Amino acid sequence: MGRDASEEEEADAVSLRRRLGTARDGGGDAGFPRGEDRGGDAGIALRVDGMRASYGRVRALTGVSFAVERGRICGLVGTNGSGKSTLIKAIMGAVHSTGDVRLLGIDPTSARRRGLVGYVPQNEGVDWDFPIAVEDVVAMGRYGGLGPARRLKAEDRAAVDVAIELVDLLDLRRRPVGALSGGQRKRVFIARAIAQGARLFLLDEPFAGVDKPSEALITGLLRELAAEGATMLVATHDLSGLPSLCDEVLLLQREVVFHGSVAEALEPEVLGRAFGLVSPASDGASGDPPPRAMTSAPAMTRPPAGAKNPTAERTPAAAYASEAVREEADHA
Repeated sequence: MGRDASEEEEADAVSLRRRLGTARDGGGDAGFPRGEDRGGDAGIALRVDGMRASYGRVRALTGVSFAVERGRICGLVGTNGSGKSTLIKAIMGAVHSTGDVRLLGIDPTSARRRGLVGYVPQNEGVDWDFPIAVEDVVAMGRYGGLGPARRLKAEDRAAVDVAIELVDLLDLRRRPVGALSGGQRKRVFIARAIAQGARLFLLDEPFAGVDKPSEALITGLLRELAAEGATMLVATHDLSGLPSLCDEVLLLQREVVFHGSVAEALEPEVLGRAFGLVSPASDGASGDPPPRAMTSAPAMTRPPAGAKNPTAERTPAAAYASEAVREEADHA
């Protein structure tokens, strides 16, 4: 007798948990993998208090504060130049900032060194001509936990295999990353984060330049990971995809202008005020028409005067892939 839909869903969930367990290499249970703090901030995966960052004299972030609970997907939405990429890079330690950051209840350096934080960069910030295969990029996620010999063990290779399978790239594992489509490239870096055992994922525009099938696959995978206890901060300008992906939304314009439910974030009045399209006093009483619904965040035609574009210089794919290795070496 065949199984009903609920039994199949439960079997799929069990299979996913087992495969993620392989990728984490026995790193604890789904809620508290090895290395996390089970103490006072146990329910919060990402906490930022008073973060400020600048490029020269240009302020990129001006006192950003927010928190995201474990197992939640938070959409990070703003115009070009609003500080989305800067915020993610500052959390990763790639951009100097002030303020306090706690990742999974511990300090950012410890969280990154333990491989608990996975970073998925923008396609535009990576030099895709660098000759490296898909499986080699994914394998870089395991290097942070290796000894001086830097040789992958059987369990490391198993974790790499599982991660590549989860993002549906087994047939392309030996192909150079530069030969992949935009969506496939994003999936490679998600696989790297899965292989390293990340529990906090920072994704910078994961749907930019991605076809619909890849977008659906990535959305489904992120939801599955969140269901298993992982937490996501997803920078995006696509408002139409927020309801199917996110549990909450943070609207950013160098500071937090809104943080709450997806439904509230998508209200025309909230979007209008967040993006400077409606003044706070314009609530309809003045006779002004309400702002129209938008499907994407409005773009700025140019960065603020004097601002340096932090993504202007492209970085080889392998450099992003070996971030855990560099982090460990810098703090050895």
